[in-house]
Amino acid sequence: MNTLSKIEGALPLPVTVDDILAARTRISGSIVKTPTLISQTFSQMLGCNVYLKFENLQFTAAYKERGALNRLLQLDEAAKAKGVIGASAGNHAQGLAYHGKRLGVPVTIVMPTTTPIVKVTQTQGHGATVVQYGEKFDDAYAHARKLEVEQGLTFIHPFDEPDIIAGQGTVGLEMLEDAPQIDTLIIPIGGGGLFSGIATAARAMKPDIRLIGVQAELYPSMYDFIKGADLACDGDTLAEGIAVKQPGELTRRFVERLADDVLLVTERRLEEAVSLLLQIEKTVVEGAGAAGLAALLSYREQFAGRNVGLILTGGNIDTRLLANVLLRDLARSGRLARLRIILQDRPGALFHVARIFDQEAVNILELSHQRIFTNLPAKGLSLDVECETRDGAHLQRLITALGAAGYEVAPIEVA
Repeated sequence: MNTLSKIEGALPLPVTVDDILAARTRISGSIVKTPTLISQTFSQMLGCNVYLKFENLQFTAAYKERGALNRLLQLDEAAKAKGVIGASAGNHAQGLAYHGKRLGVPVTIVMPTTTPIVKVTQTQGHGATVVQYGEKFDDAYAHARKLEVEQGLTFIHPFDEPDIIAGQGTVGLEMLEDAPQIDTLIIPIGGGGLFSGIATAARAMKPDIRLIGVQAELYPSMYDFIKGADLACDGDTLAEGIAVKQPGELTRRFVERLADDVLLVTERRLEEAVSLLLQIEKTVVEGAGAAGLAALLSYREQFAGRNVGLILTGGNIDTRLLANVLLRDLARSGRLARLRIILQDRPGALFHVARIFDQEAVNILELSHQRIFTNLPAKGLSLDVECETRDGAHLQRLITALGAAGYEVAPIEVA
């Protein structure tokens, strides 16, 4: 531990459970008290009792409005009249915009140009002025701080302010009051505001509770800080809501003091988690909101037999992106496949192949021939067949039947 960390470790944390209790009283009536429910299917699948906190049921479909409202309610009248500014990939933006409009506070939001369009339009729909700048959160953040000075606005940080942290901590109060048997919480970390608030509340209510942070593998900023690592921090992640390159100055103190561990999850696990939540719980969750389940899927042996709480932090996912995630998951499970079959270019060739698909009760969705751009002999062609099967075993039976009929077959895999 370096000298700065030792000094920070000796200082009291700037948010206490009393601050979180006060925040709950302050925002009560304007925030949805979302349910915490056990998932019987996930519990059986993963070998532990899995409790889900449905923060995607907030009006703006994310927990972020808790902290935003707590901060807005404590502005003085001059600041309210002048207006506030924030930087956000979407959910903080919507929370500020929605509650700012309710309270009559002008709101400006700087968003990365890569923010899903659904988050941009929803933020504008709540009455905020949206400025899109830069590809990453850090670019948008720097521009927002510049506009703060130029326009005399009050900057409201998405995660690194005590009032924001206290507001987010109300999630933890509700979870442990509704499901006191929870002995482990897995909490997504981007900048660390949610973890800081929930961990503060949870440690006060249940000192022996296990607190695990989770980050997308492409953005391991808090992981790097906690572990003393130097992993690359960049890329196009499904979990753009936690794609933060620098942990907060305040929040890193909470994570360092309170976290039992910080885990990383791959993009493939994030996709799987989003798909499973829709299939099993019939609930739409964005990539960042599925990070807790992705960690449970990736490290299930660490949580065997425990009572695990997961926060579905938000549901603001672009519909086209969601469709891609679901289709890719179908392909990985074998229910959707694309096969490349080598044929001789002669009458009846396609008929004979199609007959095998019929015999195996496989539905053909799309066909594509290739005669020109191929290294096959002039009398050969490749046929790409997109098809729908019941499961991986059904697909394998089809491939075996095609091989037995003398066809060369190769599945086109999804990464």
